[in-house]
Amino acid sequence: MTATEATEHDRAAESALAPDAPGTDPRPAPGATTPQAPPLIAKAAAELVGTAALVAVVVGSGIQATELTKDVGLQLLANSTATVFGLGVLITLLGPVSGAHFNPAVTLAEWWTGRRGGAGVSAREAAVYVPAQIVGAIAGAVLADAMFGEPLVKWSTHDRSAGHLLLGEVVATAGLILLIFGLARTDRLRFAPVAVASYIGAAYWFTSSTSFANPAVTIGRAFTDTFAGIAPGSVPAFIGVQLVGAVVGLALVALIFMRGRPAE
Repeated sequence: MTATEATEHDRAAESALAPDAPGTDPRPAPGATTPQAPPLIAKAAAELVGTAALVAVVVGSGIQATELTKDVGLQLLANSTATVFGLGVLITLLGPVSGAHFNPAVTLAEWWTGRRGGAGVSAREAAVYVPAQIVGAIAGAVLADAMFGEPLVKWSTHDRSAGHLLLGEVVATAGLILLIFGLARTDRLRFAPVAVASYIGAAYWFTSSTSFANPAVTIGRAFTDTFAGIAPGSVPAFIGVQLVGAVVGLALVALIFMRGRPAE
């Protein structure tokens, strides 16, 4: 669920192309290799596998929680705790490959911010990432159901169409985009695994919707009639307000992290 760490690669490239500083050796160290961006197929695989694993964690921990206790508060605590740890691990592992978006809202927001030649995914990468994320989310839900002996595909009956839940999704998604792109603007994406996972864990509790904040995950969770499911009829509205939240988040990034004029 993080922005691609292109800014760091850009700085490395600029450093390599810049005139040699006094006292520095422009030649690479013996045995060193020039860093290369992963091929698109590797990035797509990382997004598919990462999103599948994320949904498997969310759905699987929800099923496990309901089997262990009837206390809804403890069920949500178990579900959110597993998600925090799982998401942090996935971002740490796959971030260097694809940026660990696992989320079409993040991918589209990054494409939008980088469409004029800045850091971000290209239109071609976005066109590959989003389907990979959706397929991965569905596969993750099916996998979780299979692990717990549930029907592999059973449409959820958990209606989430109430207006206050949709407002919760706007807030959750806007906060996520603000966090990710705020970290990028301030050159602190190295904290993304902890920061993003912590935010999602907190948003489970402070938003009425329990913070889906992710169109692909929303689609995947419609395929399971378990604790983490969402009725198919609720999916379009959830995705719509998540995209609205992404726009709000980008607007907040532009406002809060506005670039000032250089000092004269």
